[in-house]
Amino acid sequence: MNTASSLPDTIPEWQLPAHWKTLDFISDLHLQASEPETVQAWQHYLQATTADAVFMLGDLFEVWVGDDCLDESESFEARCAAMLRAASEQRALFFMQGNRDFLTGAHFDAVCGTQTLADPTVLDCANQRLLLSHGDALCLDDVDYQRFRALARTPAWQAGFLAQPLALRREQARAIRQESEARKHHEPGSSSSRTMPSYADLDTPATRVWLQAANANTLIHGHTHRPAEHDLGEGLNRIVLSDWDLAASPPRAQVLRWSRAQGLRRLPLALAIA
Repeated sequence: MNTASSLPDTIPEWQLPAHWKTLDFISDLHLQASEPETVQAWQHYLQATTADAVFMLGDLFEVWVGDDCLDESESFEARCAAMLRAASEQRALFFMQGNRDFLTGAHFDAVCGTQTLADPTVLDCANQRLLLSHGDALCLDDVDYQRFRALARTPAWQAGFLAQPLALRREQARAIRQESEARKHHEPGSSSSRTMPSYADLDTPATRVWLQAANANTLIHGHTHRPAEHDLGEGLNRIVLSDWDLAASPPRAQVLRWSRAQGLRRLPLALAIA
């Protein structure tokens, strides 16, 4: 597989406003009505963070079946949109589609007060160029997923899926959630009720190609649920965001914070909102 096959000809760039001092990066919250602890923690975080902007790098939602779900006033998605809209009045909110919520569109941004970024996007901040991505496009070893990803990103596939009644799409989403829960809760040989699922990791040569094409040294991404820092050689590195699961034992929730004074720091949620 061509390691640059999923890289656009031109990588969009976003310039940090000079007066912004702090940025937060989060991903993989997998928000869903059946996980109220995580939803409540996210709502509190949006209200309490002191960041000038929050970058949500994909899989904010466990599943997204189309923006028309926002038009149901009592829907879970509409309630989350109201939380985002309220937070957007305090700070800038940026969203990047993940493998679970890639069907968001212009209506999502209009209702939520967010700005959707292309994947990948370069963030130019204080002479440091950060490359932002959800990360799934670089998991090249997951051949079946990459095949589905290429199909599901086509206008024809999306138009066909979204043409189905909302109720039918929700039913399909329930099946996806049940499959996800089965993987998360029942790892073979383990007695834990909240074990972490296994995901393919990013391909290092492809990641280096992306960084070099973007003239950036650091890739910030989510998707794999494996928070870590990886040295890719020649001054290149990638930083993996944590997922959020406040019902896990111990709870999982971290924020990657960039500040002009201290650069990039990984913070537990409690410290990020202190």
